[in-house]
Amino acid sequence: MTRSIPPEAPSQTPSQSSSHSTQSASPSTDSLITEPQTKTTAPRPSLLRSTGVVSVLTLASRVLGLCRDVVLAQFFGAGVASDAFFVAFKIPNFLRRLFAEGAFSQAFVPVLAEYRERANPEDVRELIANTSGLLCVLLGFLTVLCVLGSPLLVWVFAPGFSQEPEKMALAAGLLRLTFPYIFFIALVALSASVLNAYGHFATPAAAPIVLNLVLISCAIVAPDFAEPIRTLGWGVLIAGILQWAMQLPSLRRRKVLVWPRLNWRHEGVRRIGALMVPALFGVSVSQINLLLDTVLASFLASGSVSWLYYADRLMELPLGVFGIAIATVILPRLSQEHAGQDPDAYARTLSWGLRLVLMVGVPASMALCVLAVPILATLFQYRAFSAADTLQSMLALRAYSIGIVAFMLIKVLAPGFFARQDTKTPVKIAVIAMSINMVLNVALIQPFAHMGLALATSLAALLNASMLYRALRQAGIYRCEPGDGRFAWCVVLATILMSSVLVWVTPSDTFWFTTSLWLRVATLSGLMLLGLSAYLATLYALGVRPHVLTPTTAVKMHGECAHESSGDPL
Repeated sequence: MTRSIPPEAPSQTPSQSSSHSTQSASPSTDSLITEPQTKTTAPRPSLLRSTGVVSVLTLASRVLGLCRDVVLAQFFGAGVASDAFFVAFKIPNFLRRLFAEGAFSQAFVPVLAEYRERANPEDVRELIANTSGLLCVLLGFLTVLCVLGSPLLVWVFAPGFSQEPEKMALAAGLLRLTFPYIFFIALVALSASVLNAYGHFATPAAAPIVLNLVLISCAIVAPDFAEPIRTLGWGVLIAGILQWAMQLPSLRRRKVLVWPRLNWRHEGVRRIGALMVPALFGVSVSQINLLLDTVLASFLASGSVSWLYYADRLMELPLGVFGIAIATVILPRLSQEHAGQDPDAYARTLSWGLRLVLMVGVPASMALCVLAVPILATLFQYRAFSAADTLQSMLALRAYSIGIVAFMLIKVLAPGFFARQDTKTPVKIAVIAMSINMVLNVALIQPFAHMGLALATSLAALLNASMLYRALRQAGIYRCEPGDGRFAWCVVLATILMSSVLVWVTPSDTFWFTTSLWLRVATLSGLMLLGLSAYLATLYALGVRPHVLTPTTAVKMHGECAHESSGDPL
């Protein structure tokens, strides 16, 4: 019989929390990017160090992902075969983000944190075993069903392909190879959630590197096969198996590698299921919006799906390296602080995440907008990928760049609710944002084609993020820290100066269309270094003093006292 978890003690009301925060405020709250302190004495990994580990490994994965896309663009360009593969890959990838890494992780991690806080290790292992057993059964059934019905699934996700029978048949055949990927990658997400809860982030963050390496290898050997594009489909399946296998040693070392069991009535599993259903919309609204772009783009000119894909890939670079990295390490910490009934630490952790998002997301958004043509031409414009493809992808990238900060904020704000096992509030907000997105899609696709779809997605993300932020403030869950407003203005002013410098010195589009690879790479590298230097120098001139972002070091403001924060034990 499963041992039940003791009921949670009542949380402080917002007013109580605010009062307590006022009485216990320490000088370290005046800093700009100081890692939050917690009242617990239990050793926990540093948020900043964990974010750094995830960011570095994610950066390596994203760089390899760009290399992968460069290879794909050279071998397959933007046409029938590439459109078919991107749709066949997007379907399981969408479900991975929606179910495995989205709703499942947001529902599973808080429950697992509560079990670890209040139960013995055997109960934790039993929760993991029963969760994995149910996951295997449901995903196995879903995989078989979708492989058999792949033509129907392609029609649902890309109905415009029905006008081109060859493209429809190719996409359906590729989906039969790529869809089983969701089975293995969901097990990867389960393993990652467990390892993250135990403070281990390296192995899960390194898993996407395997996918990129496998797809690069498959693309290189693809011309030797009768149907080259199908080689990529096999690569996706092989990569999923390898990504899952690499998690097993880390689980074994932490004694949480267990055989799956199937107990539908397990108390923890039922709670996860109850939290997961509404979380499907609450945490993954941006993915649903991106999917709607693909559905509508399938009705546009051939190549539209590929143009949106390449723009989305570049938009995902800052989002993945920083936004998702912060969200990955912040959810287990928030869940632990909620289970430990520490609302002040909870609010400080949210504030820490928001400041990092602003510091990275605002300049990244403007840099992608200003340097859209240089980046796209340098990375993709070779062989089958033409200058016309670069210009069309540029339109989508600039539209997506408007919403980068919002996408990153959603990754940090949504866990503020899910860690408290509140899935209703994000769902209500997500439904509103999705509805607005669909209206904007219809309104903007006619005058702006694929660019209108990207713009609608960004505007909906801005609405989603603003509503999440407002809800957290009204509930008293998040409270602004001293210096937040001044810090935000410093970031905005530094970004404006950085953008002005880049606009002034960036060569015309003709330069990027006609020069050699190495000259493009050297020029783009110089521009990025110049932009980064201008941004950081402006922050310094405005009084921002980030010494080192460690748990024991605060960030100074010119003219203000700097205080050290004790931070978390390492």
